[in-house]
Amino acid sequence: MVDRTHSGPSEASVRRALGRAAAGRALDLDEATALLAARGDALDELLRVAGHIRDAGLREAGRPGVVTYSKKVFIPLTRLCRDRCHYCTFATVPHRLPAPFLDRDEVLAIAREGAAQGCKEALFTLGDRPEERWPAARTWLDERGYDSTLDYLRACAVAVLEETGLLPHLNPGVLSWSELQRLKPVAPSMGMMLETTATRLWSEPGGPHYGSPDKEPAVRLRVLDDAGRVGVPFTTGILIGIGETPAERVDALFAIRRAHREYGHLQEVIVQNFRAKPDTAMRGMPDAELHDLAATVAVARLLLGPKARIQAPPNLIAGEYELLLRAGIDDWGGVSPLTPDHVNPERPWPQIEELARHTELAGFTLRERLTIYPEYVRAGDPWLDPRLLPHVSALADPATGMAVESALPQGRPWQEPEEVFGGRIDLHATIDTTGRTDDRRGDFDSVYGDWAEVAGKVTPEAKAVAGKVTPEAKAVAGRVTPEAKAVAGKVSPEAAARRADVPLVSAAGGADRDLAAGLRLAADDPAALLEPAHTDAALALFGAVGPALDELCRLADDVRRDAVGDDVTYVVNRNINFSNVCYVGCRFCAFAQRERDADAYRLSVDQVADRAEQAWAAGASEVCLQGGIDPKMPVTGYADIVRAIKARVPEMHVHAFSPMEIVTAAAKAGVPVREWLTQLHEAGLDTIPGTAAEILDDDVRWVLTKGKLPAAAWVEVVSTAHELGIRSSSTMMYGHVDHPGQWLAHFRVLAGVQDRTAGFTEFVALPFVHTNAPIYLAGIARPGPTWRENRVVHAMSRLLLHGRIDNIQCSWVKLGDEGTVVMLQGGCNDLGGTLMEETISRMAGSDNGSARTEEQLRAIATAAGRPARKRTTAYGHARR
Repeated sequence: MVDRTHSGPSEASVRRALGRAAAGRALDLDEATALLAARGDALDELLRVAGHIRDAGLREAGRPGVVTYSKKVFIPLTRLCRDRCHYCTFATVPHRLPAPFLDRDEVLAIAREGAAQGCKEALFTLGDRPEERWPAARTWLDERGYDSTLDYLRACAVAVLEETGLLPHLNPGVLSWSELQRLKPVAPSMGMMLETTATRLWSEPGGPHYGSPDKEPAVRLRVLDDAGRVGVPFTTGILIGIGETPAERVDALFAIRRAHREYGHLQEVIVQNFRAKPDTAMRGMPDAELHDLAATVAVARLLLGPKARIQAPPNLIAGEYELLLRAGIDDWGGVSPLTPDHVNPERPWPQIEELARHTELAGFTLRERLTIYPEYVRAGDPWLDPRLLPHVSALADPATGMAVESALPQGRPWQEPEEVFGGRIDLHATIDTTGRTDDRRGDFDSVYGDWAEVAGKVTPEAKAVAGKVTPEAKAVAGRVTPEAKAVAGKVSPEAAARRADVPLVSAAGGADRDLAAGLRLAADDPAALLEPAHTDAALALFGAVGPALDELCRLADDVRRDAVGDDVTYVVNRNINFSNVCYVGCRFCAFAQRERDADAYRLSVDQVADRAEQAWAAGASEVCLQGGIDPKMPVTGYADIVRAIKARVPEMHVHAFSPMEIVTAAAKAGVPVREWLTQLHEAGLDTIPGTAAEILDDDVRWVLTKGKLPAAAWVEVVSTAHELGIRSSSTMMYGHVDHPGQWLAHFRVLAGVQDRTAGFTEFVALPFVHTNAPIYLAGIARPGPTWRENRVVHAMSRLLLHGRIDNIQCSWVKLGDEGTVVMLQGGCNDLGGTLMEETISRMAGSDNGSARTEEQLRAIATAAGRPARKRTTAYGHARR
């Protein structure tokens, strides 16, 4: 099975790569691959260089010469799996097991015995989603009221925390972003071996992963990224000797490095050697040779650097402790005095005393760590959920983050922390006077990931935009011809009369033809511009300049007039941002603060209700509530806020909580989004803002937001809300690292949701405010959209969403009064609200204030030549 077609590197190439490594130079894939072939003196030199890098990292970490391990118990929750890995003896079939899963009492019995012996980690290992393959697993879960294996795993992890105090480390295989969110509150760390990036080992018959859906490298790489986005201290690694080529092995290490540089979440990397097992399809494969393992560990150290924690399992190295320590490991992984290695049962763990002796003989000291590595223990937020903090703190040395070896775990309640309110609670007012304390939060250099890696993900199309008018758009500017035919509109006789003189661009070239076709569709059937057949025409309109842009805006305003009339609507509302503490690390957000930052604050439930009552007294009919993803916000807090407002002001419309807030709160509560939204609705929630959408294209979302919910999760939340009778707005933030193709795709997603649910009340175009945005300060995003792009996006939103979403809102906060007037003349019909306070855009650097009176909003409408009308949140006529 091993690919032996490669000839291998020459001695000269190995020497050259060694020279570059010894000089501290970065290695490329070919050089790193060459070093895997080092043997004899070359291998000794490779190990020396790798060991030197490791030693430097340990000194920097404050623990020179210390090699770590975790004292654990191994809990095989289920040995059933939907995958069919050809080397695995852990996974089995139902008839070979007494039951599909360990029951709760069996789990706790293992954990209690481990706690009594001084273990601090409960390693949950299980097969991937067995209920999707084995009816026996599905039946077992159903009989006990669990929707999935992951639901049962979560419940068992909570039981272990509360009953024994052991710290769960979860290895359930492939997880989605949402599933990682659900499991993070119950486990200080999680893990999944990448194993390999060689797709052929999964896709080709006879490959070790053939027939295993969860072993597709692209799927596993996505898990690594999602774990980083969620902020999970994560363990991963590679499995060598399963048929990969040396270059494929190195490619996997580069992939691991990339993920860690972007998110900083990979707390350890395991380099594990394949050991053949009887009764498997790969029983005849030779074991990975130990010098090959040592060379791979050393190359991993060179590529991952001094701060990486690199591990080799001590029960798989045939007693070659010194060799692996020379190669650059600094951790032996989990070692159990109680339970076997259920994945490699034929290879017993060494006794801890034996491991300590061999480590000392090699010149190192063995020290116990926790399942969550010291660096993440000391950092706390955003890595450690507040509900786990008491359990971790009871076992950790606060100065070093290492385990207190004499500490014995004790069960503790798994519960919300004490609520702490205060901070700069007057920020909503003082942001307009004294302003923000600094232009960036205190952890700017770390919370957003490696900026160089982020910059590398910006698409060429977005770079090309960068605030410039495209060559195609320049070419068509000013070429509108008087000879072109007039186009009759389809909306109304009045609109048709107005459109009878629509000029078309000369069809001399492809770009001209596309723009002409786009203008014709805008006049005849604007919603058709969303259809894939008209993509070129729609993109041409997004690039319109000069007279073509003016004509586009005129057409959009005609469509607006026909759809909703001339009234410019607005709502009297108050915006209440109840907390700005957040560790998600959205790279565009200047609102979020660390708990200890000078501008950080949290409002109590009563303080939020006070502001709502004040708003009602000032004539408001709506409060809009949004906050940071505050790790100390209790899961009951969201419903408590809604109830408190309704108790004070029963008729106040509560428009609250973005899809990001909803999905993370539901995950913390351990319930589906539908159940969480139902609870909020019963508490009095009326509608939700469709914010957190940014651009509904994950390629740009992961550059822009780091840890925010994926596009599919956003769609799920708003669709579920609509199905429950909770309507929402819809939004798009543009002008950063995006391009028109992504705008068009975003509108298509919104249209698809509206076609299914009819739940959107309006669309709001949100120009990116760049001034204090981290991604702009890092030199990656452009300085917001151009004036041309503002006009185009607002006009196109009217046209593209025609017949689906009637109300198109422009943001006076972001555009200013004069800019808002222009948007009202180019397709918009709504001004949003009075707000009374607005902190998010102001923290980002918007200089248009944070409140408008009704008189000021009416003046904007008057300047646009239109009447103003006060509305409700759902666009009815206001009663007060």
